[in-house]
Amino acid sequence: MSLPTNLITEELKVFEMRFKEAVKSQAPLLDRIMRYIVKRKGKQMRPMFVLLSARLFGPVTDITYRAASLVEILHTATLVHDDVVDDSMERRGFFSVYALWKNKVSVLVGDYLLSKGLLLSLDNKDYRVLHILSDAVRKMSEGELLQMEKARSLNLNEDIYFEIIKNKTASLLASACSAGAWSVTEDEEIAEKMRQFGENTGMAFQIKDDLFDYANENVGKPTGNDIKEKKATLPLIYAINHADKATRRQIIHIVKNDNQNKEKVNWVIQQVQQLGGIDYAIAKMNAYTQAAMDILYTLPDNEFRKGLEDLVKYVTDRKY
Repeated sequence: MSLPTNLITEELKVFEMRFKEAVKSQAPLLDRIMRYIVKRKGKQMRPMFVLLSARLFGPVTDITYRAASLVEILHTATLVHDDVVDDSMERRGFFSVYALWKNKVSVLVGDYLLSKGLLLSLDNKDYRVLHILSDAVRKMSEGELLQMEKARSLNLNEDIYFEIIKNKTASLLASACSAGAWSVTEDEEIAEKMRQFGENTGMAFQIKDDLFDYANENVGKPTGNDIKEKKATLPLIYAINHADKATRRQIIHIVKNDNQNKEKVNWVIQQVQQLGGIDYAIAKMNAYTQAAMDILYTLPDNEFRKGLEDLVKYVTDRKY
C-alpha cells in the first residue's frame, strides 16, 4: 500500500515551500538546525491528512496550508523534545538534533518551533485552527506524562493504555483532520466528524506501532525496545492479564528488573505471542480502523475520500 500523494501533488509542493518559510530563522545556528530538520523530514503523513481532509470538501485555502504547516511544526517540536526525554541518538535513521546539539539546544529548538507555530496562526488570525491544535498539544503532554507515571508501576490496565495513546498519538492526527476540514468548510459538525475519524485512525496507528516491538521481521525499530523502556503496550498488557500466576510473575519481574537482558526479553516476546497478545492487539487495531472507515463512508464520495481510505490502510499495513 503506497501513500496517495498523487492526489495532492501540487498541494504538497506548496506546503513544503511554505513549511520551509515558516521555520526559517535569522539566527545562524537555528537556521542551520532548521535546514537539517527539513532535509530529514519523514513521510509527512499528518500534513497529508490535513490536505486530504480539506480537499474532501473543496479546494485548499491559505488557512489549509497554514494548518498543515502548524501540524508539521508541532509534530517536529514534539519529536525534538521526545529525543531529549528518551535520550535518543537517532531519528529516522539519522542523528537526532539531541545527538548533534545536545540537551539545551534541543529544548530551545523545540520551544522555538512551538512559538513559530503559534505566531503563524496568530499573525493570520487563524484562531479556530490554533484552538484545535493547541488542544492536541495539551493532550500530547498529558499522555506522555501519564505514560511516564504508569511506567513506574507497570500499568496493566487496558483503559489507561487507551487513554495514553488517545492523548499521546491520536490527538494530533485527530486535530490535523479537524483543522483541514474546518479550513475549507468552517463547519463545526464536519470538523468534529473529521476529528473522530482522525482519532480512530490515530489509535490504529499507535497499536500498529506497538506491534512492531513483537515482530520478527526488520521493521525499523529494535524488537523489544518498549519492554526495555518498561512501556506496557497492548500486547504485553493482554498477555500478563491472561497468563497463569507463575508466568505473570516472571514476565513482570523481567520487564521491571531484567529488561536489558536480551534472552529474557526474547522470552517475554515469545510469551506475549503464545498468550494471544499479538492477535488481540491486531483485532483492536482493526476495530479502530473500521470505526474510522465507517465515519469516512458517511462523507462525500470522491477521489479524496478514496485517498483518505488509502492513507488509513497505509497506517495499518505499513512495515515500519
